Amino acid sequence: MVDWLTMTIQMASLAMAGWCLVSTFRDQPMLVPHLVGMGVLWLLVIGQAVASAAAVVGGDRPAEAAMFVSYLATVVLLPPACAVWGFMERSKWGPAVIAFACLVLAVLMVRLEQLWNPVA
Repeated sequence: MVDWLTMTIQMASLAMAGWCLVSTFRDQPMLVPHLVGMGVLWLLVIGQAVASAAAVVGGDRPAEAAMFVSYLATVVLLPPACAVWGFMERSKWGPAVIAFACLVLAVLMVRLEQLWNPVA
């Protein structure tokens, strides 16, 4: 895993969660800029997944490989799934779905980092 990319994903995810929470409290539906933000976040996540896959192919493997792959698959599928769900919900709760997903994404990235670099 690329450490700086993990940190970038976490910061972007938390920023996106904050932005969507503000939209929720203002009773605004999810708009196209929210989708663009989720798209950028998803591209960062895909980049991390590709880098992780390249490291695994290169021989650098986490101790719990099956758990790592399952978390990685969840991280890759979470942004587009929640973006679609949030966009379909045309009330103020659309951005709330995205905010929750972004908070979960930040936590999942921490867990991926723990699986990749276990503390002895």
